[in-house]
Amino acid sequence: MTEFVSDENMKMGFIVNPIAGMGGKVGLKGTDNILKEAIRRGAKPVAPKKATEFLQKLKENMVKVNIEILTCPRIMGEEEAKTAGFPVQVLSMKIRRETTAEDTKTAVKLLTDAKVDLIVFVGGDGTAKDIFDAMQGSDTVPVLGVPSGVKIYSGVFAVSVADAVDVVLAFAQQTAEVAEFEVMDADETAIRSDTFAVKLYGFLKTPFMPMHVQGSKQVSPETVDEKDNQRAIARFITEEMQPDATLILGPGTTVECIAEQLGVEKTMLGVDVYGKGKVLLDVDEKRILNTVKDWRNTWIVLSPIGHQGILLGRGNLQISPEIIKRVGKEHIVVAATKSKLQSIEGNVLRVDTGDAEVDDALRGYIKVVTDYREWRLVKVL
Repeated sequence: MTEFVSDENMKMGFIVNPIAGMGGKVGLKGTDNILKEAIRRGAKPVAPKKATEFLQKLKENMVKVNIEILTCPRIMGEEEAKTAGFPVQVLSMKIRRETTAEDTKTAVKLLTDAKVDLIVFVGGDGTAKDIFDAMQGSDTVPVLGVPSGVKIYSGVFAVSVADAVDVVLAFAQQTAEVAEFEVMDADETAIRSDTFAVKLYGFLKTPFMPMHVQGSKQVSPETVDEKDNQRAIARFITEEMQPDATLILGPGTTVECIAEQLGVEKTMLGVDVYGKGKVLLDVDEKRILNTVKDWRNTWIVLSPIGHQGILLGRGNLQISPEIIKRVGKEHIVVAATKSKLQSIEGNVLRVDTGDAEVDDALRGYIKVVTDYREWRLVKVL
């Protein structure tokens, strides 16, 4: 790791991928090459709201530093800055009505030519990959992602909007170090077919603060002990559940074991709804809202992402803030093997639902089932 040294004023590049995250609630597991289908299903933009929130929070907390921002025209940063009341300098570039990866790459090249100290982008893994491609040969500028995409397996992202603000301010005040983090390349077609196909694409320099930058997802180990632990967790949870309960089953191999214990199939990378011995596979937010009849007897069953510890807001956007409000924190069942729990940075769980009120309601402590009739209280940040 190397420490950042800057002038008194920091120059920051800011890029927004306006379509990032639109496939999440509608169950598409991404937006690459299928934007029209996402819109047809009723998808709404996510990134502009997150970008505006980031700039508002940054403006509110810029007390000891002066940050000059260079951003892209219109929906790639300029409009969000105007909404946030944040003065910015707009890059001289043309963008299409429907933005593309080439627009992101053009912006990166202009920002590096302008010698910015840091590039902050709002998007997902696809945006990180585009930035990596554009920075080949000039990868000395650190990059930080504000999470907005459906797939966020790369390590270059802050955990949340608020964490991104903290990292940027620390970087500007020369109290954050810079480390290399992974950019992961996810095969969306494979993921939509319920196959986890993610590989290392490269590395980008990123400002680092423990507990604020998410790092890469850790894949669950395929060992006998791990499988036995998952089965023990599944047996305990299914024994404790009321027979007529409705279960909203999140992604992951641990939750897949719970479905097996119930005697039904499960999409490993999707969200499913179980009730009365039957299961609806790979549902989106709308299908969940239309299917569940008794919210008082409905439970959300989740397992956190390995190493990152993120419980909601990554890979399970179908379980939206509206659904979480209807179910309530007391009806969220968290399952994690002992090895997964030990691997999570700081031994805390994190939430990033996109709704600050819901995130606040989920914070505190939550019971995590770790084995048969064993659980731990784990802090949620």
